[in-house]
Amino acid sequence: MAQADDRITPTHRRLDALRIDNRFARLGEAYFSRVMPTPLTNPRLLHANADVAALLDLDPAAFDQAAFTQVFAGNAPLPGAEPLAMLYAGHQFGVWVPQLGDGRAILLAQVRNARGQSWDLQLKGAGRTPYSRFADGRAVLRSSVREYLAGEALHHLGIATTRALCLIAADDPVQRETLERAAVICRVAPSHVRFGSFEVFYDRGQFERIRVLADHVIDEHFPDLSAAPDRHARWLERLVDRTAELIAAWQSVGFCHGVMNTDNMSAVGVTLDFGPYGFIDGFDAHHICNHSDEGGRYAYDNQPRIGHWNCARLVQALVPLLGEPAERAAEIGQAIVDRYPQTYTRAMTARWRAKFGLNEVRDGDEALMNRFLTLLHRGRSDFTLSFRGLAKVRRDDDAVPAALADHILDLDALRAWLHDYRARLHAEAMADDVRAAQMNRVNPQVVLRNHLAQRVIEDCERGNTTELEQLLAALRKPFDVPRRAEFAAVPPPDARHITVSCSS
Repeated sequence: MAQADDRITPTHRRLDALRIDNRFARLGEAYFSRVMPTPLTNPRLLHANADVAALLDLDPAAFDQAAFTQVFAGNAPLPGAEPLAMLYAGHQFGVWVPQLGDGRAILLAQVRNARGQSWDLQLKGAGRTPYSRFADGRAVLRSSVREYLAGEALHHLGIATTRALCLIAADDPVQRETLERAAVICRVAPSHVRFGSFEVFYDRGQFERIRVLADHVIDEHFPDLSAAPDRHARWLERLVDRTAELIAAWQSVGFCHGVMNTDNMSAVGVTLDFGPYGFIDGFDAHHICNHSDEGGRYAYDNQPRIGHWNCARLVQALVPLLGEPAERAAEIGQAIVDRYPQTYTRAMTARWRAKFGLNEVRDGDEALMNRFLTLLHRGRSDFTLSFRGLAKVRRDDDAVPAALADHILDLDALRAWLHDYRARLHAEAMADDVRAAQMNRVNPQVVLRNHLAQRVIEDCERGNTTELEQLLAALRKPFDVPRRAEFAAVPPPDARHITVSCSS
């Protein structure tokens, strides 16, 4: 019967007919520990993502079946699954920690879709693992809602990221700063291999295990390199470039990750592990979104530098695969690391130009753009809405658009800057409406602000999903004017106190 159904609707499979292909599990237990999820009490499906289901060829009709909730709560087995917790190490806030691992996440299975793509199904909050140390292995509803939202927000901004198939709440109590309720999400990503997945074996001197893992990542996600004798170097070049481009994308929308430890950096170049993240409201170039980050290591303006530092740690761990003699391998590795600032500068410059509506490269552009950012920084002007308002500027009209004036504290300085900006616009033969349309395709109207996420959390804690569904609808069209005006407004005064920490 399953085979007949698959022939009729090959990209709409039942849950028990997904094409499971657990290639990571076949690497061997040097890379993970086998562990079963810990069941939850009275799990309830709060939301499921049809778009993510499509990546897996899963029929969304499965959402309405009790088995779906039981499987992704960790209460029932998924046919063909081989649950495991992945081993890794990492530099946490710059300090080397020789063994970490999935302490509250379990890789349930890998699904291969009809297009040949492999997707990890990882349950986050699924209970204790051998890497939990003294923790409980659970996630709370608060953090689970935030991660569920974040994946959709970044994806629809065009930024590479993990996403989630579903969000499930339960009755189990979990102690954090206060007593909260457990939840679990099924996180979906091409891979959950991290920089730290290689670092752990480098630290142990187990270089052959580095090779096996690197070849797995290459074969699965960079197959055009599989037969190349220099495949490891070429993969690292691509990954360093992807990482630089990823962080440029973060910077362009004011996204702060919060915990850029090497164990939170993806071996395929996607945003991984949402905790105390945040989108900047009032622009502060030194903004720290994680109040656990007392030294500001992962502040907004430090993210590009930390990305470079993290790439250097990854390449160091892969140097044993880069050839002989060791001196030559080190030279190759250094050349790969040195790609990062060049790639980042190129990617970031292109993104800034697009945000300002500048198609051509001209002398003085960098200084002009930096002056505007300085205006935003000095007045703590709203980052998202100030750029959105910039599209209202008319080349031959000296007026200051209200959509911009409402957010800039120093109007005299703004007028002076606009005089020079309009002169720069005159240097290009582009109509105002064309430029505005281009700018509005890269400057979002809606971003995932902390107070919006908090409103959803509070609604979900009451057992409702109306706020979740309405915010998701706005986040999925971030460049459009939302139906609810507050989704595209500065936080109200009583919401500006919201902070997040590593427990988020």
